[in-house]
Amino acid sequence: MEPIDLVFTPAVKAQQEQKGSRKAYAGSEWPTVITEDFAAFIEQRDSFYLATASAAGVPSIQHRGGPPGFLKVLGPKTLAFADFRGNKQFITVGNLTENDRVCLFLIDYPSRQRVKVWGRARAVEDAALIARLMPVGIKAKAERAIVIDVELWSSNCPQHITPRYTAEVIDAAMAKLKERVLELEAEVARLKGDAPAALPLGPKAPT
Repeated sequence: MEPIDLVFTPAVKAQQEQKGSRKAYAGSEWPTVITEDFAAFIEQRDSFYLATASAAGVPSIQHRGGPPGFLKVLGPKTLAFADFRGNKQFITVGNLTENDRVCLFLIDYPSRQRVKVWGRARAVEDAALIARLMPVGIKAKAERAIVIDVELWSSNCPQHITPRYTAEVIDAAMAKLKERVLELEAEVARLKGDAPAALPLGPKAPT
């Protein structure tokens, strides 16, 4: 069994054959270790989506967010993050107790890049590990660490991704625009001050 067969199951391959794409994917190889480029991509992310499923196969997708880099690379096949206190539904950790398979979806909207990661995950209540994973200066409280053993990952094409930007990126761009507007306003004011006074209109006053 090849690593990609984790995703390209017999049912998936049958659909590829039926729809005419099997030849394009035959022999494909997806990475099974975290490369330097992928690690850099991960370190820039401030959110991702985490999919789990119950023993019965009922899926759930949860959002996880934090400062850029809160999802950390612990090794060539290991990711982890501090799991902050939430709404106490415990769907993710509950699912992991009976089905450890997960899929992570990471997306960079401005550059229209997305990566999917398949693996197995576990919840770890270890104070030292949690402290290692906690982002600096954040006020959130972490209840556990989630450790993901990466089995396979794949980057996707940018098709249909609408670029979106964070408030910080927009504020930085607007600050430059505002600075330029002030410069132009100052230039206009200077030019107006240097212009000759306007001549009086209407008939000339009698002398």
